[in-house]
Amino acid sequence: MFALAAVTATAVSPSPTPLDAWLAKAVGDDGYLGATAVVSEQGQLTYHGAFGHADLQGAPLREDAIFRIYSMTKPVTSVAALILVEEGRLGLDDPVAKYMPSFAHLERVTGGDAEAPRLVPVVRALTVRHLLTHTAGFATGGDDIRVASTLLQRQAPEDAQDLADYAERVAHAPLADEPGTRFRYDGVNTEVLARVIEVASGEPFDRFLQSRILSPLGMRDTGFQVPALQRGRVMALTSRDARGHRVLADTPSARTPGVPLRAYTSGAGGLYSTAADYLRFARMLAEGGALDGTRLLKKDTVASMMSDQLAAFEPAVAAPEPGEGFGLGGYVVTDPAKSTRPGSLGQFGWSGAASTYFTIDPARRLVIVLMSQHLPVDGAPALPKLAGPFYRQVYTAVSP
Repeated sequence: MFALAAVTATAVSPSPTPLDAWLAKAVGDDGYLGATAVVSEQGQLTYHGAFGHADLQGAPLREDAIFRIYSMTKPVTSVAALILVEEGRLGLDDPVAKYMPSFAHLERVTGGDAEAPRLVPVVRALTVRHLLTHTAGFATGGDDIRVASTLLQRQAPEDAQDLADYAERVAHAPLADEPGTRFRYDGVNTEVLARVIEVASGEPFDRFLQSRILSPLGMRDTGFQVPALQRGRVMALTSRDARGHRVLADTPSARTPGVPLRAYTSGAGGLYSTAADYLRFARMLAEGGALDGTRLLKKDTVASMMSDQLAAFEPAVAAPEPGEGFGLGGYVVTDPAKSTRPGSLGQFGWSGAASTYFTIDPARRLVIVLMSQHLPVDGAPALPKLAGPFYRQVYTAVSP
């Protein structure tokens, strides 16, 4: 293990570790506004640090800063679904139509244009497993599926006021691919999954997360909005303008930190959290489903979640990246020699759109959480990615 560093200021401590030095260099006028990180090895906190600023006025970034974690919400949603699977209230290979009949007669696009598309019924039923593995066939992105994408966009699911409305809008658009045949990462999969969780549990999605995951794990600063008295802890969300200057991002939550990120409780990207809170969630997975005497999932369930699912489809679904597959809600390293991520076989993790990251190395019981708040935008110079270089710094410091 490397030595514990207690860093809360904007500058490097008198005896900086390499991680201190790296984070201090990553923030500043030409870099990120601020960043905080926590590292756990063998169940013990071995590093924590906060560098840079919390806002454009220069307030120091606190270690208990609150972040919009966007897509790091997805693994939390996956755990919620798997809790229901263990309880027998949900099946991985259940048709989604079992919970939402509007998904019973799906079609997919085979040609034509948006005004006169050619459609055929899908052969495979859309299942819960497809939602978890982003192989549902939804028309999300890609020049090769413009017709299907246009038809989905016309349903405007992101204008929905709740998850039920969101799912109904999606069900009325044709798919781009046959379910279980192609990996297309997008939040539509997880938003529909969140609605399945509501139906299967009989509870609103946010209430289920609170009672079954957030409260049991002691994640006191995680939720779909931030209480008014705590909103001063929310880090500013920045972007860059066309000249590369740091500016406040053009989003409602940047202008009013702490407000809900969507009108509905987004299972794909709606949570706020802290580095310490998310470390507890990630440590629960690293420890096989339990933390501090509280068990959320069985070890076998966690092992399945953090195992590549794409190779098990018939035929196998092509992996999204060299040396990587996808589990039930996050990437899985299947060949460290081919993967661009530093780490080990079986490494699992994900990231959020505004520069938040986590990774779990089960073999080492190593967990890394790294958080900032920068949202890349088209037409503006990009900042260098934080996660890969920081992970490499951690791996040079941890025990062999």
